[in-house]
Amino acid sequence: MKFFTQQLLELKAYRKDREVLANYILENPHCFGPLLDTCLQVDEAISYKAAWILELVCLKNIKLLIPHLDRFLDNISKVYKPQAVRPMAKICEELTLHYYSKKAISLQFVLTKQQREQLTEICFDWLITDQKVAVKAYAMHCLFLLGKEFKWIHPELKIILDKDYHEEQPAFKARARHILKKLSVQ
Repeated sequence: MKFFTQQLLELKAYRKDREVLANYILENPHCFGPLLDTCLQVDEAISYKAAWILELVCLKNIKLLIPHLDRFLDNISKVYKPQAVRPMAKICEELTLHYYSKKAISLQFVLTKQQREQLTEICFDWLITDQKVAVKAYAMHCLFLLGKEFKWIHPELKIILDKDYHEEQPAFKARARHILKKLSVQ
């Protein structure tokens, strides 16, 4: 893991460099826990680089997160650096997509009701606080999916999207229009 930490310290934002480190974790799954630990050291400069790798790993194999799910969800709200929050939000979206997918049956038994409620709280927090557009977009998609199960979410989501729509950036508006359209069809 010392080698990996040194690689993280030297990491640039290039996608191919991030993929090399993500593949290292995928080939050495016992390193996933220490990678998550590094992500959750939120005051350390290296934490956002670890979050970049965690995102790529989870996009390729979300099941590696399952044994660490409680720690991830209990601590994700402490992540505050914008470069780290965006990958965490993407991981939440991926987790939610897998859970509600008819194809990914194995995750349906893993994500408890309490964990889904935690995801809901985290996503609403991201949506109503000063976050980058990508984070808000991932959050609103998660909330849309979670709202299919928890019926109170969709009305609250609609209120927030309607309220913030005119003050937000074009990318937010595009995703909000898409979600609002889906909400109106139901």
